[in-house]
Amino acid sequence: MNQSFRLLALALSITLPGCGEAETPAGAAPLTIARTIPLDHVAGRIDHLAIDLRHRRIFVAELGNGSVDAVDIDTGRSRRISGLKDPQGIGYFPDRDLVAVASGGDGTLRFFSGETLAPTGVIRLGDDADNVRIDQNSGLIAVGFGSGAISFIDPARQAVISTIGLPAHPEGFSLDPDGPGLFVNPPNAHSVFFADRRAAAVTKRLPAGHAMNFPLALDPASRTIAIAYRWPSRLVLLDQETGSVRQDLPTCGDADDVAFDALRARIYVVCGSGLVDTFQKGATGYERLPATSTRQGARTGLFVPELNRLFVAARATGNMAAALIVLRP
Repeated sequence: MNQSFRLLALALSITLPGCGEAETPAGAAPLTIARTIPLDHVAGRIDHLAIDLRHRRIFVAELGNGSVDAVDIDTGRSRRISGLKDPQGIGYFPDRDLVAVASGGDGTLRFFSGETLAPTGVIRLGDDADNVRIDQNSGLIAVGFGSGAISFIDPARQAVISTIGLPAHPEGFSLDPDGPGLFVNPPNAHSVFFADRRAAAVTKRLPAGHAMNFPLALDPASRTIAIAYRWPSRLVLLDQETGSVRQDLPTCGDADDVAFDALRARIYVVCGSGLVDTFQKGATGYERLPATSTRQGARTGLFVPELNRLFVAARATGNMAAALIVLRP
């Protein structure tokens, strides 16, 4: 059995407790809430998420709480890393059983043992250390930070290997798994950047079609870049090779994450307006399906194809505790 068939079988067979799979009737919502996992004693803004399939956990960057929770996706129980200064980005290395946390408050990338969550090292990058991505080909960590930079870090040596300079702070970015491409949203530069991570240089700068381009995702199969804008609220699809606009569609407000669901030919946009938008690919392009309600301010999410789930982080509001909302396609 080849790798693609293994991934397809895994996506179709793995379920969370109490969430049996069923065929979706025609006209039904594209996403349903399968489960809500409380995040106890978590106050303030929640930022990015990362998955650990090895231990069946999801990591939650609790920026306002100064902590990262490692949440067991089967039991809902969590273990916590505390004492962090505005944790924002998280990456997990299954081969090394290593967790990397970028904190905006002190500009660090801190390493922790996946098994014990004990600290194992720290690198000081610069102000506002933010998004974290894992380069599956090179094994390096990519971290956006400062007034405009993405650094690539060797987790074995815990050392910076290269840095790509940008004219403004990078928000969402994606790495091409099939080549050296790097695609970056720096909203304050009103642009989208294409870069070559081997050469550590920007190769193309495109004017942003709208304002406040935060999340960005890449579909390697169709060579499509998805960018969600906050002003106005639009989902724009670009050709990865040329940068030309394929589609420009309305979407929900205050988007902070976007993801491709390759199995279903879909795109999910997670929005702080309390909605998740689903776009279905058809014969003439993507079409917007009915939105799924989550919770006001729940704008950070992570789609995990291996688990067939979209996790959305909801901050504590009023008498409602912080939580992970688990959505099933």
